[in-house]
Amino acid sequence: MKELRVRTLVAVFVVAGVLSWAGARLWDAVGTLPRVPLAAPVVLALIAVVLLATALSLRSRLKAQRERRQDAKGVDPLMAARAVVFGQASALVASLVAGMYGGTGVFLLGSLDMPSRRDQAIYAGFSVVAGIAVIAAALFLERVCKLPEDDDHDGNAAPVS
Repeated sequence: MKELRVRTLVAVFVVAGVLSWAGARLWDAVGTLPRVPLAAPVVLALIAVVLLATALSLRSRLKAQRERRQDAKGVDPLMAARAVVFGQASALVASLVAGMYGGTGVFLLGSLDMPSRRDQAIYAGFSVVAGIAVIAAALFLERVCKLPEDDDHDGNAAPVS
């Protein structure tokens, strides 16, 4: 499984932000602007909490397993792989959503004198922060579940019989 690259996440964030900013300008020229829902930062924050809780749980279980404690619960490799895939998918979607709300928020910065637009800009800002929290939690989860590197990188190891 490939590692998630921060460069990819930043690219998705920037492209989504630019497109969202341009779309918001166009939409505002027509006379209306889509609203930023209050639920957006809440849902993103909940996803970040779930990813962080999963990462902390797996980290403590893997640590107990490495220390060979008697009461250590094993970690199913398939479950860990599913957690990593969920984290990677969440990070990509959060990058896209944070970019969209970031672009809209940048557009809304020009009209903070209107209370409704100010509230929308605040919701957009919180959505970006919550999206970054999802990305950080997903990268932490991926790091927790990463397998240790092999000592032999050149392939000259003796076969196991």
